[in-house]
Amino acid sequence: MAFLQSAWALPAAGIGVGCLMGFFARRHHFCTMSALERFWFANDANGLRSWVLAGAIALAATQILVSTGLADVKQSFYLIEPLHLAGAILGGLAFGVGMALVGTCGFGAIVRLGGGNLRALVVLTGIGLSAIAAQRGITGHFRVAFLDPLSFTFPGGDGQSLAAPFNAFTGMDMTAPLGLLISAILFWWVFRNANFRKDQGKIIAGAAIGLSIAAGWVITSFYARVLFQPVQVEAGSFVMPVGDTIMQIITVTGVIPDYGVGLVIGVSFGAAFAAWKADDIRWEACDDARELGRHLLGAFLMGTGGVYALGCTIGEGVSAFSVLAATAPIAILSIVLGARIGLGFLIEGSPLGFLLPLGLSRKN
Repeated sequence: MAFLQSAWALPAAGIGVGCLMGFFARRHHFCTMSALERFWFANDANGLRSWVLAGAIALAATQILVSTGLADVKQSFYLIEPLHLAGAILGGLAFGVGMALVGTCGFGAIVRLGGGNLRALVVLTGIGLSAIAAQRGITGHFRVAFLDPLSFTFPGGDGQSLAAPFNAFTGMDMTAPLGLLISAILFWWVFRNANFRKDQGKIIAGAAIGLSIAAGWVITSFYARVLFQPVQVEAGSFVMPVGDTIMQIITVTGVIPDYGVGLVIGVSFGAAFAAWKADDIRWEACDDARELGRHLLGAFLMGTGGVYALGCTIGEGVSAFSVLAATAPIAILSIVLGARIGLGFLIEGSPLGFLLPLGLSRKN
């Protein structure tokens, strides 16, 4: 019982939740980049629907938990930070391009690493170091000088929430009703497809990711109340926590790992267990220097862009979305556009290749 109220319980909880996320993501092939590729080029929307399902479940569950007092997301940096409009757009575009160059996002790289993919280790190292540099290093100077001044704050004191205008107009807190309404619309879109309703694996993966994000809000909210030290209220992101994990590995500062570090470690463990159980562990490395360079560039863009945008496909697309952060739709649309630009460059040989009809390639 004493351990449950100690500072070490927080990263331990992150490891537990991360194990579930990693296992189901690996077991049922949950990957945002793969989902977008199959949607654009194979006319298969099941992966995309699974990702949307994760966001819808996280949104509905989080709003219910907030309403019952089990989660307190008001101190989440997604809501208390100024609205980083320029950062969300530029960072999202950079992250999306990097995701296309690598073939997956930060979360997907951790899942791949669990199966023995050493390219993912290169990518995660690049993401982590780039994120540290963008947060408090050389590329952070660009963020502070050019992007942060373009931020603004919603009036009214309701935080940077999509519900803030509705709250101001009605004089009531419309966050939960708005969140549940959006969730209902997304559930309708996801399950209206008969083919997806038969794909139990994709449904399980989306539900597991969404519920894990909601659980993160509860866990960090609880420890923010009971621990005698600052606790960041968070749910799940895989950019800056990757950098924090690297720092925990290579330095001894006396600072106990936080929930995000535990989550990163847990996802790798869960993915490794799923890969072992399926006899799917294979050592893989870059084929040549060109592929290595492409992965390093993609990792730099994801690490830098993820910090500028305050998140990744999971951080903004699911966690921030679950609290109706105003940056969420801006960042995720920018990430999707960036991924399409990146694929246009890879397939067509030009960053303007995305303007050509989807699914068509001069090289086909």
